Amino acid sequence: MDKAEISESTVVDSNNNNLAPNHTSTTVTETVDMVDTTPTNNGPFGLNPEQCMQLIDPKSTDVLKSLGGIEGVIAALHTDPTKGLSTANRPLTTVVSDDEKENQAHNVDTSSSSVTIEDRVQYFGRNALPPRKPKSIFQLMWMALHDKILILLLIAAVVSIGLGFYEDYGVEHKKEDVYNEDFTISDKEQPKISWVEGIAILVAVMIVVLVGSINDFQKEAQFRKLNAKKEDREVKVLRNGETVLLSVFDVVVGDILHLEPGDVISADGIFLGGHNLKCDESAMTGESDAVKKVSFEEYKKLEEAEAALHKDEPTALTTEPHGLHGVDPFIISGSKVLEGVGLYVVTGVGPNSFHGKTMMSLRTEADETPLQSKLNGLAEQIAKLGGLAALLMLVILFIRYFVGFATNGKPPANEIFNRVVGIFIAAITVVVVAVPEGLPLAVTLALAFATTRMLKDNNLVRVLAACETMGNATTVCSDKTGTLTQNRMTIVSGTLGINTRFIADVPEGDLNQRANIPINKHAVAISQLVGNLPPAVTTLMHEAIAINSSAFESEDENGKLSFIGSKTEVAMLDFSKKIGGADYRKLREAVPVTHMYPFSSERKSMATIVQMGPKKFRLHAKGASEIIMKRCNKIIQISSAADQSTPLSEKDRNAEITELDLNSDLETQIHKTIISYATQSLRTIGVAYRDFESWPPAGIELNQDGEVPFSAVAESGLTLVGIVGIEDPLRDGVPEAVLACQRAGVFVRMVTGDNILTAKAIATQCGIYTQGGIIMEGPKFRALSEEEMDAVIPRLQVLARSSPDDKKILVGRLKAMGEIVAVTGDGTNDGPALKMSDVGFSMGIAGTEVAKEASSIILMDDNFSSIVKAILWGRSVNDAVKKFLQFQLTVNVTAVVLTLVTAAISDKQEPVMSAVQLLWVNLIMDTLAALALATDPPTPDLLDRQPEPRTAPLISFTMWKMILGQSILQLVVTFVLKYKGMDILGYYDLPSDLAARPDADLIRTPYITFKEQELNTMVFNTFVFLQIFNEINSRRLDNRLNVFSGILKNTYFMVIFVIMVVFQIIIVEFGDVAFKTEKLDAVQWIICVILGLLSLPVGVLIRLVPDEIFGVLRKWVDASEPPRASLPTFEGHPAQDGIDRTNSLTTSVNSRTNSRTNSMSSTNKVRSDLTVFKSIRGGRLSIDSERSERNLNTGAVTPSLVAVSIGTGILPNAKNSSQVDVSGSSRRSSRAATPQPSDLPVNTQREPTST
Repeated sequence: MDKAEISESTVVDSNNNNLAPNHTSTTVTETVDMVDTTPTNNGPFGLNPEQCMQLIDPKSTDVLKSLGGIEGVIAALHTDPTKGLSTANRPLTTVVSDDEKENQAHNVDTSSSSVTIEDRVQYFGRNALPPRKPKSIFQLMWMALHDKILILLLIAAVVSIGLGFYEDYGVEHKKEDVYNEDFTISDKEQPKISWVEGIAILVAVMIVVLVGSINDFQKEAQFRKLNAKKEDREVKVLRNGETVLLSVFDVVVGDILHLEPGDVISADGIFLGGHNLKCDESAMTGESDAVKKVSFEEYKKLEEAEAALHKDEPTALTTEPHGLHGVDPFIISGSKVLEGVGLYVVTGVGPNSFHGKTMMSLRTEADETPLQSKLNGLAEQIAKLGGLAALLMLVILFIRYFVGFATNGKPPANEIFNRVVGIFIAAITVVVVAVPEGLPLAVTLALAFATTRMLKDNNLVRVLAACETMGNATTVCSDKTGTLTQNRMTIVSGTLGINTRFIADVPEGDLNQRANIPINKHAVAISQLVGNLPPAVTTLMHEAIAINSSAFESEDENGKLSFIGSKTEVAMLDFSKKIGGADYRKLREAVPVTHMYPFSSERKSMATIVQMGPKKFRLHAKGASEIIMKRCNKIIQISSAADQSTPLSEKDRNAEITELDLNSDLETQIHKTIISYATQSLRTIGVAYRDFESWPPAGIELNQDGEVPFSAVAESGLTLVGIVGIEDPLRDGVPEAVLACQRAGVFVRMVTGDNILTAKAIATQCGIYTQGGIIMEGPKFRALSEEEMDAVIPRLQVLARSSPDDKKILVGRLKAMGEIVAVTGDGTNDGPALKMSDVGFSMGIAGTEVAKEASSIILMDDNFSSIVKAILWGRSVNDAVKKFLQFQLTVNVTAVVLTLVTAAISDKQEPVMSAVQLLWVNLIMDTLAALALATDPPTPDLLDRQPEPRTAPLISFTMWKMILGQSILQLVVTFVLKYKGMDILGYYDLPSDLAARPDADLIRTPYITFKEQELNTMVFNTFVFLQIFNEINSRRLDNRLNVFSGILKNTYFMVIFVIMVVFQIIIVEFGDVAFKTEKLDAVQWIICVILGLLSLPVGVLIRLVPDEIFGVLRKWVDASEPPRASLPTFEGHPAQDGIDRTNSLTTSVNSRTNSRTNSMSSTNKVRSDLTVFKSIRGGRLSIDSERSERNLNTGAVTPSLVAVSIGTGILPNAKNSSQVDVSGSSRRSSRAATPQPSDLPVNTQREPTST
């Protein structure tokens, strides 16, 4: 594109680089008739949402032409391509019809102030999908009532009510004596209460359903908040002539949006202008190739040229020109920006956009998490056992009842029917108690609370399964910039030319407090630099920084100006401002940008070409210092006095920039400068330029896009301006966080694009790089074979100068070795590695939208310490579910056995606990216990153990020990109390006051009957208190004795504990006929509570029993569990946490690889079981699947460092540090054990020393 074309097609944005086309400079002369040209009233705009959608779906330049081209669209939307929308709140005054659009195209009135933002939202909609209508409490209750077992119970209850009324009022009863409390005969009739039990069952079922539905409602509300948060993000928008950051939800039709590499496009629109913009639309259109975006004017030129090329072909005017395939001016929402920059005008938002329509039609059910799958499989097995127990009880009770006819005679038909219904109710209630429908939902409850609280810890969970997985992560591959460091970059040192050095302004006497600033008596303070440099050099630096940048200045909430953009570019703009540079906006406006090569992680640099004069084009380049230096063959020469504190002479001040050829001596000096900065943890950036007489340069072959290849103009022939050292301080708490990870058995690796010395310095400060570890560069690592990688990876602690491909390769090998891998990433190209990892962390501040879409968790503060919190929460979720499981299985075992045995032994075929009592127990063990145990906050001691492998069983040996021990205790206590309680408590003997009465013999039978009812109440009461206190006991999963640790921090637990105690008191004291309870006196209450409290001391005794006593069982459990992950241990070097571990990393890796393979068939079986389980019950089990959808979905080291090829590995040894060479014939054939330093051949070159 020549200068004339550029000046016609672009205008300068006040904040950015000449991106917006000058639509007022041309007139649209060509229009194409639409199929339907009937004038319509489009209200305040010249376009309606349907017409805007027709532009994009399908892409139609004919529609765009019929609307008057881009100028017609701009006018119809009342926007300004150079200033964006105005936020002035003025009344709506314009109404446009289709007939006026042609006039608008010729008389463009782009005033956006006549239409308010609110008008646009009202007419075109908001840029957000309408939320699914949340289910009300009543809808959730109705879904819960679809539980097939509850339906059976309700039917039986209704039948029981009918029989009860019939028995009370339809049948003649023999008059029986009614006794008062003092056992005197009352003159009252026997109360007619046969129907009460059925009513009580109905009420109890409704309470269970109501409490469960409230729980589900609160859980869904938390997930809705989480979904809204994770869908929100900020985009760059042009408003009032200034670039501002807005929530994506606040984007409206008519806005002018910026496009940068890594953006996920948030709204449909039409491209206005930019540089080399390419988009990935494969997810939207299925087109696998990148689509280049051009302005409508440029598209028309290409179309005309292509038509002229094929003018002799008969089909040339009826088909799309072949040469325009993969080129268009349309921006599709949901697509991703691969490279380039640009601006576009928004034409469709929310449901009226391409992506919005697609998402509205694809709203699907959420997938299960792995823990939910495991729990559903376990619940299926428990359900089968419970159903078998209920069936067994049903058979036994029927046999006993009907066999009794032979001895007792056949009772009336209504009594038989009533008894049969009672037996059915008892059996169905056993199924209700035995089938743990709360078990699969417990993990969802734990995740709901965990993800909500994780957000407060700056972890935004996008994929629920990641929360569980993170708890068992074995390795973390972390970026450096912004994750381990503060991403608060400042230029603190630098060298211009050969030896013009400068340092940051530090108060005198305070230099030693700035360890990263090299002390040099010949260095000048930045504030004094302008007086020691020729103006030509200062101007060159200003231009190089301001023009070759996409950062901009904006006001924050407090009205304070600050730079926004890449932190490196922000640091450089701030440096330009400190040395007296002109306003960056004026520089950008004064110099037209001809072409731009945005930064990419592959080339680790960026470049911008500007026109300096009639025959002078200058390429400004910046990037990694050693990369830039390699591309230079010259360096600027700066005239200055020997003592840089002396002002420049007039001659030197007026001197022009001169260039020197780079010879070996100068290269060595520059390398030493880079090493000096890098060893002080400074990031080094090189600045260079190159001049051309024309653009495109003569003799340069254009690529397939018709553009000058970057490699042809920016990878050689540059002139070095200088090297700057950027300080990015380590984040507070990072060393402690790294140590916490290592203590938790999580291996932390740094994977960075920085050079090897900067990476080493930062990694050492963090505690990542330790004695016995390896540092290697990306290109060298990439060149290794899989065997060589497997030999190096166990000790690989830092991968420097790595590309996104290197990160992906590392993640792939780690997963192949059986590791559970967490990865951090912020760039577009990090997407594959983030997707491949088990848990991908993207950066909420510095991360691109593509990286965020590919990640599982977003670090809202970009802080490594937040990863440690994610590990804590992941382990807390897993523990919460296991605590609930440990508690519920105990209740399942005891409730089912107690009910089955007591019913089978009873003369009346009735269990010791009634159906209503069992429903109360079911409420305790399902919803209330899940809420109490699933909400324990994480404690630091969770990091004191090793991560669990993927195939570790849900129930550990220690848990089984507690479940069986507590079950035995509860069964012994309840059976002894039931069958020996009358004797132990002396209830067969009349008290002295009754024994002295003359009718003592007559009242003995009713007295004993009453005491039996009291005893049954005591059994029920004791059973419930055993569960209540065992809930405290279940708070620990290990053998530690303090079960009260942190209990007061869990408000939910304390409140639910009190609720259960209070309601149990109410049920016992006032339940009466409904709950079949009798009031207890103080002594009886004390007995029940003391028996319930036995759970705690017995729990202590169980924990004190050494696991080794159960040798055979222990061996069986150990054989079923794969080895746990461990920190790598090196010969002579203990693991970081000081714990001596004898198993090598490679051994545990191989074991986990086998366990990963073996787990596949069991996972499929669990999913099969789940289908059966849901089909059996339904109800609340199907509610969880109704949730709203989840969005489910750096180069080479400096040549002076090494005399051999790029990318060596550094081993820090006590005396001499060698570089690893794992290539060549000296590779070992066996990799069974962790490689020791002696396993790998090393060369004789020593680690370079800093200068």
